[in-house]
Amino acid sequence: MPLGDIDFYFDPVCPFCWMTSKWVRQVRAQRAHAVNWRFISLRLLNAHVDYDAQFPPDYEAGHTAGLRLLRVAARTRAEHGSDALDDLYAAMGDHVFERPLPTDGSGDGGRRGTRAFVAPILEQAGLPAELADALDEATWDSIIQAETDEALALTGKDVGTPILQFEPPDGVAFFGPVISRMPTDTQAGELWDHVIGLARFAGFSELKRSLRERPQLPSFGVTEDQVGLSEDWHGGSRRQHH
Repeated sequence: MPLGDIDFYFDPVCPFCWMTSKWVRQVRAQRAHAVNWRFISLRLLNAHVDYDAQFPPDYEAGHTAGLRLLRVAARTRAEHGSDALDDLYAAMGDHVFERPLPTDGSGDGGRRGTRAFVAPILEQAGLPAELADALDEATWDSIIQAETDEALALTGKDVGTPILQFEPPDGVAFFGPVISRMPTDTQAGELWDHVIGLARFAGFSELKRSLRERPQLPSFGVTEDQVGLSEDWHGGSRRQHH
């Protein structure tokens, strides 16, 4: 495979994961490299966490919805291949993040794991409607867990999403890069080159700050010409410690 190929471990309900994936797609359109979409579940990663104590309201419902969406993704890849998964994740991100939250008080958490939410996603991706059956098919969880474990084996456990492995199978993997604003096409290529440069230095381990802007996404009420409110994150999420 060409240099620059990556394995991209994603959870479809992680906004920063989606932002990074949009940047990767942006670079993919400019450079000759391939993206292999793989799974990491925030719900499985936090299986032993007390959500009420550690996370803001609605996180558990949102992470559970993400696991249900990953079941659909796993079945899609198994039955229709990697290209179909590429299209499905693009459609998922569009419906999860590129639209304002509903104003009827229904929130954004559990609704994302419902058939009503998934049906138009499958239609947009050109995939059979019956793939929505996988929402309730826990048999796919073993695959999702295995790839979640695989991602953590590459980086260590104190990470979130996304996880990218550069130039697999032997290249280094990192959590991130986490971005809150979309770069221009020129900036996208420059950012890629810098990240690849760091990844190719075997001794590089971490470059991090916990302050993050809310991402430029309609689901967060932040437009492309705005800068989101800065918030202090811990362990890859807006955790609350009581």
